[in-house]
Amino acid sequence: MNINTKKYQLTKGTFVKLGMINVFREQWWVFLIAVAIASLTFAYPDTIWFYIIAGVGLLLYSLFWLIQFTGLTQLDQAKLLFERLSYEINSRQILMKLSSKQGMPIKWDQIKKVRRSKNSITLVMNKAQMIHLPYKVFNNPRDIKLLETILSRKGLVKGS
Repeated sequence: MNINTKKYQLTKGTFVKLGMINVFREQWWVFLIAVAIASLTFAYPDTIWFYIIAGVGLLLYSLFWLIQFTGLTQLDQAKLLFERLSYEINSRQILMKLSSKQGMPIKWDQIKKVRRSKNSITLVMNKAQMIHLPYKVFNNPRDIKLLETILSRKGLVKGS
């Protein structure tokens, strides 16, 4: 059974936000390094340099990823990500369709994680590639339930 969505265009701001959230969720341990560096102040109480180093390190790390995601939005190779696309989803693949004759299949084994929020589902392939599906692109609530069933059967989410 196929799920056909309405056309949807991912905005560049949403892509950058989702990318940053994804990086921080995957690389949470970087914050532990900053805390460890800042905690060296207890060994050397006369200096605040460790706080400054930890803060600047976190700032530079965040700025690095922000520049990466913002820069990706400017590349010609990533232009397809920001086109108005519709999706045809079934248990074999996800078909990203630019038009009725142009499309690109994505196999389910390329999807690494699924993130659900109160108003969308995001299928994460890697740090910079994701499919963001707000609930408003689905034609009816039955399509959302069917997608969640497919995701559950593929082992990408626990049963709803």
